[in-house]
Amino acid sequence: MATAVATGSDNEPRATESVYEFRVSESGDSPDLKSIPIVYRSERLFTPAMRQWFRAAHPVPLPDYADSDVFEVEFDRDVLEVFNRFMLNLMDTMPPPRRGRVVKAFVLAHILHDGVRRKTGEPYILHPLAVADRLRTLDMDADCLSAALLHDVVEDAEFPLAEIKRCFSPAVAEMVNGVTKLQRINVLSSSMQDQDREPSQRKAESLRKMFVAMVDDIRVVIIKLADRIHNMQTLDGQTPLKRKTIASETLEIYAPLANRLGIGQFKWELEDLSFRHLDREAYDEISQAMAQTRVVRERWANSTRDLIQGELDNVGIKAEVTGRPKHIYSIYKKMERKGIPFSEVYDIQGFRVVTSKVSDCYAALGLIHGLWRPIPGEFDDYIANPKENMYQSLHTAVIGPGGNSMEVQIRTREMHTVAELGVASHWQYKEQIRAGGPPNKELTHKVALLRALMEWNQDEADAEEYVNRIQSDIFKDRVYVFTPVGEVIDLPAGSTPIDFAYHIHTELGERCRGAKVNGMIVQLNYQLQNGDQVIIISAKRGGPSRDWINVEAGYVRSQRARQKIMSYFRKQARESSISHGRLVVDRELKRYSVKYGFDEIAGMFNYDSVDDFLAAVGYADITVPSLVKNLLDRERQEKEEEELNSLIASERRRASGNQNITGVLIQGEGGLLAQPAGCCKPLPGDDVLGYITKGKGITVHKAECSNLAARREVPGEEARIVPIQWNEERSDNFYNVQIEVKAYDRAGLLRDVTSVVADAKINMLHADATVDSRDSIATIHVEMEIRDIPQLSRVVSQIERLPNVRQVFRKVG
Repeated sequence: MATAVATGSDNEPRATESVYEFRVSESGDSPDLKSIPIVYRSERLFTPAMRQWFRAAHPVPLPDYADSDVFEVEFDRDVLEVFNRFMLNLMDTMPPPRRGRVVKAFVLAHILHDGVRRKTGEPYILHPLAVADRLRTLDMDADCLSAALLHDVVEDAEFPLAEIKRCFSPAVAEMVNGVTKLQRINVLSSSMQDQDREPSQRKAESLRKMFVAMVDDIRVVIIKLADRIHNMQTLDGQTPLKRKTIASETLEIYAPLANRLGIGQFKWELEDLSFRHLDREAYDEISQAMAQTRVVRERWANSTRDLIQGELDNVGIKAEVTGRPKHIYSIYKKMERKGIPFSEVYDIQGFRVVTSKVSDCYAALGLIHGLWRPIPGEFDDYIANPKENMYQSLHTAVIGPGGNSMEVQIRTREMHTVAELGVASHWQYKEQIRAGGPPNKELTHKVALLRALMEWNQDEADAEEYVNRIQSDIFKDRVYVFTPVGEVIDLPAGSTPIDFAYHIHTELGERCRGAKVNGMIVQLNYQLQNGDQVIIISAKRGGPSRDWINVEAGYVRSQRARQKIMSYFRKQARESSISHGRLVVDRELKRYSVKYGFDEIAGMFNYDSVDDFLAAVGYADITVPSLVKNLLDRERQEKEEEELNSLIASERRRASGNQNITGVLIQGEGGLLAQPAGCCKPLPGDDVLGYITKGKGITVHKAECSNLAARREVPGEEARIVPIQWNEERSDNFYNVQIEVKAYDRAGLLRDVTSVVADAKINMLHADATVDSRDSIATIHVEMEIRDIPQLSRVVSQIERLPNVRQVFRKVG
């Protein structure tokens, strides 16, 4: 063991800072370790509340130095060496006052984790120290490093969160609380409650908590990512099954999250570490193959790098050129995607050119394309069209020296910082402001994704649906479009203007009525393409259409928009709507003196339950005019049916008491007398309809009778028109029929026509003829008694065959 002594004086005013030193007190112990001067605010390490907590709740005795500003703490030698290296590195990037807070967090974490060891056998304090050191490489602020050092003390040592807030800051306490919540709901925790629930449901809940924590403070997620990296680095202490489970979760959730937040170095490391545990054979195969070709590859890379650097220097472009081999997992994905062995992956080596200004990026691109032939389709300009995670760079691929393809990335120093640190660069920017430095506009980008995720969570009811949305919206292909002011919006591929509108603001989505894309009006189910500029045409008031959530209509692609639309309708409180619907229906029933019950009315509108019907009225799915119209129509229909039944019964009674009434009995309304209408004079064989009269039974009309059509337009008359058919058993009746013959006049024409009627043994009642002297057209009218349509058809056919006859037709009315 080694003893680290912190010394200081409290004699100076509170505004003055005291100097503390951490040094090895035992002579001869690790003489190579340097003394590290730490400036620390003049305040005691332990507050009275902390001393009380230690005495009452913690098994570790209260340190003797709790009431002093000069204290000694015993450290494991390995711990002290790691801490010394951490602090020496921190001295280069963090001013003394803030370093003091980090020291205080480390001392407190060491006391609380004292005696605890990880499954690997190392002291537990090395884990939070490793997490903090990894965040130091991202230039995270003192609050974030303090929270990283303390991120396990609430969960593992039950240290009060209020004391962290009191001793450090609200921000540190909130970050520790955020990480603690993630730890508590981790799907891999063996102490997790509800063990009988489905794994996918537990995973969904874990994702939910994780992204909610992101919104409170993005640094919580950055700490969690660093925590996951160190856990992956020390995963050998876990069982094989748990290693695979953790690795799978890391590859599916944490690595894509690091990528989305723009922290490239976290992304590739998480991918490689996960791949190593998920498919060790493939990992080792690629790793060994890279090792076997490393000498040749590095020689080629160095000469190519020097060539690029020399050409840039020759034309006066200030830039730094570095070579970078592809990561193992990215090589594996390429082999898998293209179905090729490692020996056929030619672009293992890439190069990065970092310039001082944007114009030099494009100049360097032209120079590289002049040196080697570009590969078609492999150029991307992320400077002009940055990714939503703030990433900017020029990407190109060329056929380099020796015929090897190689990728080249070109960006400025500021772009490189953002590419490596992602959203973490935002805190680097804040540190610059605190130190009095100029603001860097490149680092002020706001990450809208975080707030959007919080909105998702607030409206979400089902955890399973939440994880589906995360997998759909975050980890799949994206499409990038522009707002009218040029802001880049990142959406799931296949998104529509409605998705765009809901991404901008929920209210804009609800009021969306149309859209312009690149200045042209488009349909709302138009699929947006990369680079589209979108303008939403909105109404002053209104809500979404239910058609939008019809999957087949294709109005909505993103789960975010779909959930917002469904949430809109769910917010129409059901109970309130039922109550309102009941008042509306009851009011209208009383107003129109309609005597139906609620269950009867619900059935009229095809609802299975009264509540569903009343809710629909309350939602205004059934409008008041529609309700009233249906009620009155139903009541009128029932009254008409009642009157008709009464009329039919009366006519049946008349028919049974008066068998001598002239008429024809028609099937379809048995027991009723029927007689042909004088207006259309139907014959057996005609398509007919019956009209129920008052006192005369049924009048038979031809189906196309104009008088019958007119009666249909009279309210209440429609019910008196009934379908009927001829009684084929009654064939002894005759019907008066008139025909008209048109012919060129000739001698004997009338005689020939009447002879046909006589030869058919048909009783002729009347015949006459007239001639138009202008065109010598004769018109002959014949009235006769006909039994049915077939008999009439035969007579008409024979007359049509007479000489000079042009037309024969039956007269109606």
